[in-house]
Amino acid sequence: MSESRRLPARVYWVRRFVVLGIPLIIIAVVVWLFVGRDSPEDPAGQGGTTTEVEPEPSPTSTDSDGVADCAPGVVALAMTADAPSFAPGVSATFTVSVTNTGAEPCLVDAGEAQREIVITSGSDRVWSNRDCIAPGTETRTLLLAGGQTDTTPFAWNRIRSAEGCPADLPVPGAGTYSAQLNLAGVSAPASVFGLD
Repeated sequence: MSESRRLPARVYWVRRFVVLGIPLIIIAVVVWLFVGRDSPEDPAGQGGTTTEVEPEPSPTSTDSDGVADCAPGVVALAMTADAPSFAPGVSATFTVSVTNTGAEPCLVDAGEAQREIVITSGSDRVWSNRDCIAPGTETRTLLLAGGQTDTTPFAWNRIRSAEGCPADLPVPGAGTYSAQLNLAGVSAPASVFGLD
């Protein structure tokens, strides 16, 4: 008859540690390799996960994919009226373009909170898109490859605006007007047009 011999309890505990402990250690090492190295030390305990970027000649910031904001020196703007003048009751329409003249891709926020279009007539500031920004139009991030141009239409419906978006302002009359586009520290040449 064969007698089965029972092992001491200590052997069972060692086996449990090996079966459960080693996989946990491997998982912890893998997590540390993929997550721990990417996170910078945060000695201040603020819990932020920011990445330091070497400063460049012009002020830029970097998003999580490593694409920098376009520096003013590589942004070219144009705003051209679609006609020399516009008939009574017809909105003045324009073509607005933003070009990355650099060789590398970069980001531009062309939303209404960043882009400014100002309509003037002589010294009279008639309208600005920043006076009455519609909700949901504040940001419009463009990823522009080197040499790429983003072109969008723009229409001014011949109304006057003022800071705070007051109602019942006088309607602009017939005359010569100028549209000025400003974005990312750059200004486009003024576009002169007429209202009949």
